[in-house]
Amino acid sequence: MPSRNTLRSMLTAGRSPISSGRTAEVVELVRAHPIKANQLLECLWDQEPAVAMRAADALEKLTRQRSMAPDSLMVLLQSTWKEPLIGLLAEATHNKLKWCLAGVVPRLRLSVSECRRVADILQSYLEDRSSIVKTLALQGLADLARQDGSLLPEVIDLLRIHSRSRTPAMRARGRILLKQLESARAKGVAEFISGDSFSGKLFL
Repeated sequence: MPSRNTLRSMLTAGRSPISSGRTAEVVELVRAHPIKANQLLECLWDQEPAVAMRAADALEKLTRQRSMAPDSLMVLLQSTWKEPLIGLLAEATHNKLKWCLAGVVPRLRLSVSECRRVADILQSYLEDRSSIVKTLALQGLADLARQDGSLLPEVIDLLRIHSRSRTPAMRARGRILLKQLESARAKGVAEFISGDSFSGKLFL
């Protein structure tokens, strides 16, 4: 079975720091051997930015659909890595690390106070220079509103603002999310937040 050094070496492969390299292979490795998840998560704090960013990319892909995420990985994230991931979300400086974590963290089951803390961080991301970071921050805020219905009015207001300005990608994503959240609010927040917190299927 591949060693930790092999997993890390897979994450070092790539033409540029933001290229995917062998990320897809790492995803399949962790799916097949969930025991490797800790090794992947440790790489998020690697001193080499390219390794950390590819590790974040792999984690985002692993958690994108709950049906495809190993149960043991989700349990591990909840029990051991949730607080460190929130901390890293706040401290991240590299764009790819930011936008991947903006997708991952709101998929975790968060307390009300954790939702507010993550929402504050993602709102700060809306001031980032990167349009991808800002777009994925909007997505993350919408995902958070699934868990904490009290965030819904504020998130809807932000989506209204960003669906009329910024980049074409932000406008398009903002309009889609706004339509979904306004529809959900009309049906009732209770129905809205009863869905799958990990999958984010409402927002894909």
